[in-house]
Amino acid sequence: MKAVEIHNLEGPDRALRVADVPDPTPSPEQVLVEVHAIGVSFPEVLQTRGMYQFKPELPFIPGSEVGGVIRSAPADSGFKPGDRVAAFTMLGAFAELAVALPAHLAALPDGLDFQQGAALILNYHTAWFSLVTRGRLKAGERVLVHGAAGGVGTASLQVAKGLGAETVAIVSSDAKAEVARAAGADHVLRSDGDWREGAKALGGIDVVIDPVGGDRFTDSIRSLRIGGRVVVVGFTEGSIPEVKVNRLLLGNTEIVGAGWGAYALARPDYVKQTTNEIAKLIAAGFVKPIIGAAFPLEQAAEALKLIDSRGATGKVVLDLA
Repeated sequence: MKAVEIHNLEGPDRALRVADVPDPTPSPEQVLVEVHAIGVSFPEVLQTRGMYQFKPELPFIPGSEVGGVIRSAPADSGFKPGDRVAAFTMLGAFAELAVALPAHLAALPDGLDFQQGAALILNYHTAWFSLVTRGRLKAGERVLVHGAAGGVGTASLQVAKGLGAETVAIVSSDAKAEVARAAGADHVLRSDGDWREGAKALGGIDVVIDPVGGDRFTDSIRSLRIGGRVVVVGFTEGSIPEVKVNRLLLGNTEIVGAGWGAYALARPDYVKQTTNEIAKLIAAGFVKPIIGAAFPLEQAAEALKLIDSRGATGKVVLDLA
């Protein structure tokens, strides 16, 4: 099969190569998926530089999520050949075939295409985990989302709206503002303006979803209402912020970490439960992944560079059609 490998750690421009590799052989517990679309995410950018916490031996096939059709599945898996699915593969997704555990699959509804299937698990499970499991979001609360036009950002806006929250999007351009509004933002503020004053003018924030990090982190804490929570999802800005904890004491606020992978992958039942909750939001019309850009498999480097430059909106995918 054709695949894209990371064969060195010199960044998106130089680390990738297209290769013919053996088809994967699923274990008796695994499902084999014919890949139609592949989700591209910030961790793959980090992997091309050896900066991600998971560091497989070189060369390896990156990627963790696909939309496709089942080729083979265990008899007791609940899936069968021909089923359309979204799958979390953990690794090996940048290829024509991939394997996954049944617990990491979701049936792909007729209203979603394969590109949207490739955008469904990682971002939306992260959004649910961050908002509900870690952020303890309640209906009627106000949620502020940094990087709101990106994959995690648009997913967080859609999930928050589905849970009955008021949503505030922080974006860096007019084009990204339109993407955030399409994802369900009730209010849009600019990161290059005084967004904290804008958040305060709305009455303050109950939950901040922050996949960006960097200099805006302290202002996120200052924007909170009493009892508010900042949920740390990632650091796409590059720098890891620090906080003076007296701010938490004075405001009776919290900073909460949200590392979906470490939590969820050790709890298959939790992944299934989240899949069921996201399915309800899909059926209700709240969740519909926004695809910002699609590239052929051979242009995986271009997809990673788009994310690396922070020019991506919605979900970036590779399309094998």
